[in-house]
Amino acid sequence: MAIRTIREIGDPVLNKVSKEVTEITPRIRDLIGDMFETMYEANGVGLAAPQVGILKRIVVVDTTGEDPVLMINPRILETSGEQTGSEGCLSVPGKSGTVTRPNYVKIAAFNENLEPFEIEGEELLARAFIHEVEHLDGHLYVEKVEGELMDVEMVEEE
Repeated sequence: MAIRTIREIGDPVLNKVSKEVTEITPRIRDLIGDMFETMYEANGVGLAAPQVGILKRIVVVDTTGEDPVLMINPRILETSGEQTGSEGCLSVPGKSGTVTRPNYVKIAAFNENLEPFEIEGEELLARAFIHEVEHLDGHLYVEKVEGELMDVEMVEEE
């Protein structure tokens, strides 16, 4: 596995629609491993393939550091409720903004063997799932920010 370069706002790949994954190849398996490793190295809670320059519908999320989720070709089936909170993105380093999103989401996706499954999330997990799925359609959270983007103080972990 390898750490991949995270594309940043302004990179045209971040505004393109990703293509569905139709088969699991060794390159796709390597990409998935690299995405998890890159997300953890960057202290993120989610990462979509376009953020590492690959236009494939693949998302990894782990909001706790102990519950990794892989979603291939994710589709949002249902949302409800509402939450407003601070949000950031590895592709928009050093910034955060206030975004209102659903408080609950249900997603249909495929695992690393292209077997279908459904997953639900609430609160931070719902926010992360929806944020990452939007990357697959070429959208960044900054399009939804209420008010101004704010500078984030970067804190080094000991």
